[in-house]
Amino acid sequence: MVALTSIQEQKIWDILETVCDPEVPVLSILDLGIVRNVILKSNEVEIVITPTYSGCPAMDMIAMNIRFALAEQGYPRVKITSVLAPAWSSDWMTTAGKEKLKLYGIAAPDKKFEIPADGVECPQCNSTHTKLVSEFGSTACKALYQCQECSEPFDYFKCH
Repeated sequence: MVALTSIQEQKIWDILETVCDPEVPVLSILDLGIVRNVILKSNEVEIVITPTYSGCPAMDMIAMNIRFALAEQGYPRVKITSVLAPAWSSDWMTTAGKEKLKLYGIAAPDKKFEIPADGVECPQCNSTHTKLVSEFGSTACKALYQCQECSEPFDYFKCH
């Protein structure tokens, strides 16, 4: 029975890999590192998630998309539990997720926990000759920068 549970849990993790972040659709919720746990119960699947930001407006859409993805694969009873502690950290993002961000044109977070005034690597030309335009970009979890080499504006996924 343990092997069957393990197979079922892996299937659920595989399904969750297909659920994309609605704000950055090249990232899965697993790339973001917001799925904390999958709990199998006799007649229900519980998915534990942590928002990248407290009050993140995308979390309701993510929860709905999790429910849809699991229901389509035969899991009609799904409980979504949102936890705020420990707080999400950009360290939880996968390396592949950070690479996908860069290819999408968003600078991935580094280990600096403040928003740097300059020096964020441009995802277009890789220059670090960049400047902060605004501490808030297209969403609250991003800051807006402009490259001084290629002149392109770009978002920087804030480090937490």
